[in-house]
Amino acid sequence: MDETGASPLPPSPPARSPLFRAEQFVWLTARVLEQHLFAHLFLHGGADPVDTALDAYRNEDGGYGHALEPDLRGPLSQPLHTAHALRVMDSVGRLGGRRVEQVCRYLTSVSTAEGALPAIDPRQRGYPAAPFVPIVDDPPSALLTTGPVVGLLHRNDVWHAWLFRATDYCWQAVDSLERSHPYEIEAAVTFLDSAPDRSRAEAAADRLGRLVRAHRLAALDPGHLDAYPVAPGYAPQEHHFPHDFARTPGSLARAWFTDDEMARSLDHLAAGQQQDGGWPIRWRRWAPAPALEARPMVTIEALHTLRAYGRPIG
Repeated sequence: MDETGASPLPPSPPARSPLFRAEQFVWLTARVLEQHLFAHLFLHGGADPVDTALDAYRNEDGGYGHALEPDLRGPLSQPLHTAHALRVMDSVGRLGGRRVEQVCRYLTSVSTAEGALPAIDPRQRGYPAAPFVPIVDDPPSALLTTGPVVGLLHRNDVWHAWLFRATDYCWQAVDSLERSHPYEIEAAVTFLDSAPDRSRAEAAADRLGRLVRAHRLAALDPGHLDAYPVAPGYAPQEHHFPHDFARTPGSLARAWFTDDEMARSLDHLAAGQQQDGGWPIRWRRWAPAPALEARPMVTIEALHTLRAYGRPIG
């Protein structure tokens, strides 16, 4: 503390560092939640303000809504919003307690007959949503939503009755994958990175890695992107790179790529910071607000990945 009794402010990053430029972008464009999350992750900010900001998106049913995931608008709780909320809780070390019990009750209430999560609750039809998000009356189980939720709950040693069948579904879904797309593979990795059966997870990850390389789902040479296909329904140039699958060196997906391939991927990620200090979104833009709200999230993820791999950010 100084002579006034106030705690000193944390030092600012160097003025032209990636972190400083990103900080200016976040203060200029981000929602309150991402402002507090950025401060917590990179500027020694507390977890309580993140908790408070996240709580504004929570509904009485225990789920989360209110466009927490920007491509789904409106107040309705959705599995994708709730998965996003769990990622935030995990990042600040607050994934536990009564709030998570309430989340699990919500997950139980929206689960399919298999005990897993659909991608979208069909009640979303009453509110705006991205045109690339399919809304059907009787949605099937989706690894895309179930995998990350189950993985994060296991990562934080959460145990709830909902997890038993949902975990079984994830194993069945991962084991049966023969063709896929990058977002589904990323969801599978989040599950496998924290699945309790580590030997089974390692074997499954090894098989998925061979699938990713065989179908060229990861762009291994950012300088020659034309050599890599874009998944059906994705935006033009919506490629995925090794760092998208292995967001930290400890991920099982890290073994899928050589050191040189990962270095090129991280170089490409670092070079993606734009003049305004933020990173761009790569998926299809369909309305101004979702794109604006998503860029600070993508920026935080980029900085987090670069730092995890020991790249200097400031």
